[in-house]
Amino acid sequence: MLLSLPLMSTRVRLEKDRCDHVLVVQGLVPSRDTAARMILAGKVKSNGLIVDKPSRVIPVDAVIEMTGERQPFVSRGGEKLAAALDAASMTSHGRVCLDVGCSTGGFTDCLLQRGAAKVYAVDVGYGQFDWRLRQDPRVVLIERTNIRYIARSAIPELIDLVVIDVSFISLTKVLQPIIQFLRPRADIIALIKPQFEVGRGQVGRGGVVRDEGQREEVVRRVLQFSTDMGLQTNRVIASPIKGKKKGNEEVLAILEYHTSFHGM
Repeated sequence: MLLSLPLMSTRVRLEKDRCDHVLVVQGLVPSRDTAARMILAGKVKSNGLIVDKPSRVIPVDAVIEMTGERQPFVSRGGEKLAAALDAASMTSHGRVCLDVGCSTGGFTDCLLQRGAAKVYAVDVGYGQFDWRLRQDPRVVLIERTNIRYIARSAIPELIDLVVIDVSFISLTKVLQPIIQFLRPRADIIALIKPQFEVGRGQVGRGGVVRDEGQREEVVRRVLQFSTDMGLQTNRVIASPIKGKKKGNEEVLAILEYHTSFHGM
């Protein structure tokens, strides 16, 4: 009798799971991050009842109803990148791309949906990248890797388009090491996050940079550094979505690499 208890417990665990995971398993959303947002917005019902939190345990075969628009990408990052690509009339179609700070894969998802030939997805973290994207043969996932110290051999071909979304580090620390991978006239779309660019003690309450002068200075400084690196600024647009949780106003810089700066 005692020996059967663990088996019964295992069976129960298999028949029920967190709602955010069930949504992913049933193929209703691309990621748990997307599932959590929809649940918290009150847009998910399980067997006719509204689910109030992502961790709510429900049957794995529950009848799920979802209201509102489905998320187009595995994370909100994809929407930010899509806005930049559209603003610049730029495409990823047929291009070899590099996603720096890929996280769950929002930028990568956007690039693939728009026809990228290949995406090298790099992140210092591990296990965050969306499972569906991991299976895509066009994706080369490089986890547990800091782009500042990446080996040239890790990316054995020249890159046509780089997209960057990094946190807890200044873009000025990231732009220089990617130069070695760029094809002449390669494009770069970089998300400028003021909360990670201002000096220590300059971030306001809640981690938000509210001072417009500070934000403008951050953008000016990053763009000047880019120019010094041989990158031409083609356009700067406000991100259509504020920074996650904190609500920081972010900016997307659209740059182009000119090899003449490096005497190539």
